[in-house]
Amino acid sequence: MAKIKTLTADIKPDLPDAKIRYYQKFLSNQESNYYFDTFSSKIPWQQDEVKVFGKIYAQPRLTSLHSKTMTTYKYAGLTLKPQPMTNELLSLLERVESICNHEFNCVLLNLYRDGSDSNGWHADNEKELGVHPQIASISFGSNRFFHFKHRSIKSENYKIELHHGSLLLMEGPMQEYWLHQIPKTKKPLSPRINLTFRKIT
Repeated sequence: MAKIKTLTADIKPDLPDAKIRYYQKFLSNQESNYYFDTFSSKIPWQQDEVKVFGKIYAQPRLTSLHSKTMTTYKYAGLTLKPQPMTNELLSLLERVESICNHEFNCVLLNLYRDGSDSNGWHADNEKELGVHPQIASISFGSNRFFHFKHRSIKSENYKIELHHGSLLLMEGPMQEYWLHQIPKTKKPLSPRINLTFRKIT
């Protein structure tokens, strides 16, 4: 197995077939606390079931999809029906768009309740997202490691610690050539909320 290289904060690594930008202090601590508390209490969280090798499992995290267009979104065998965008989500969407020069119309929120909640290896490459989709990810709450690896170049294997109030941009053809995950950990952790902004075409 290739060695996992840890990347430091506020980075723009030189990667093959991808572009990543990470802003550790995208939001102030006060703003981040407000959004974490608001999303924890006001988002209609749900736990969907997924089929893996013919068996049904509860997803190891809670989710909620919100959209400006109210178009359904399919991933991992699920069809998600969106909720409207809240004022807080619209405000964050505008701030993200001002940084990355890309338009988004929906956001998938994930609630990781503790270290046993996770998101396995995958790419955000559903056909609804079009060719080479751009993904913007904001994190609130407990820090978690984000792992990503190239599909064919085994030495390209990294991890970044995502902080409270940080922004991670995945751009270029990354979703075609790379996989990413939030792995489980036995370390005692408090909840984390992650927002991934996308554009459904």
